[in-house]
Amino acid sequence: MSEAKPATVGVLTEPFLYGWQVRAIERLQDETDVTVTLVVHNAADTESEAESWNTKTRPGLDEAMQFVDVVRRERAWALVLAERNLGRLLGDDQQLWHRHTVETIDSLADAEYVPCAARTKNGWTEFPANVVDRLEADCDVAIRFGFGLVRGAVLTAPKYGVLSFHPADIRTYRGMGPPAIFHDGRDRAGATLQRLDESIDGGEIVAYDEVSLEGCDTLWDVFDRLMALQITLLTEGITNLQDPTFEPRTVPDEQLGEFHYRDQRRTLSFSGRVLAKNLSGRVRRLL
Repeated sequence: MSEAKPATVGVLTEPFLYGWQVRAIERLQDETDVTVTLVVHNAADTESEAESWNTKTRPGLDEAMQFVDVVRRERAWALVLAERNLGRLLGDDQQLWHRHTVETIDSLADAEYVPCAARTKNGWTEFPANVVDRLEADCDVAIRFGFGLVRGAVLTAPKYGVLSFHPADIRTYRGMGPPAIFHDGRDRAGATLQRLDESIDGGEIVAYDEVSLEGCDTLWDVFDRLMALQITLLTEGITNLQDPTFEPRTVPDEQLGEFHYRDQRRTLSFSGRVLAKNLSGRVRRLL
């Protein structure tokens, strides 16, 4: 590693950030000397609702129509998502998952905002040359909070690359992560901050930690536990990169964990087990 330390950060995001992502950035700026200088937000995402959380007391026609559309896309997994929405109606708040429009976030007030209509093909996103040039000129490192799978020149434009979270240990659970972990009944789980390459969940490990899942009654509790861990991992990862003796860990292909494809969750056997565990967890919590 060079003795030069990363001091400027770019954020690659949708038009919003989730609550846990906002808190991760706030912690990073409070505890280090880095500055977020550039926010590249997905101009192609025009359908996402920011500041959205279900404040309704009962489902209506719109929700019924949305459910039909979700069933078409997600098949059996739609039942699990419906259970989550029912939990919202019953009072689940989940502050870590509230959405915040990027322009309204205080910790990003001094950053420059750059809309980006990236090109996506076969599930992979590539950034236009002008955005890549801005990241190279203005950012020592970038954090990916949106845009899906990314590849191309953007990965090496910032001096320290593009960092991204995977809410699992890439050496055990790649791909789907928390749903597979919950389905399998694991009592511990990890989160990985990796420097991306053109693989799926196979980049260099910049920071890693794990937590107990004791008391996680539902899949949504598992997500919350891991996102809370990721809030601290961002600061740890950037701090690691500021250490001239630190070298990110490369995981050989043979040590990467099994890849859990999203299609697996759409099967009735997988979704049925997760739904049953969620419902029994809610009952256990009430009792």
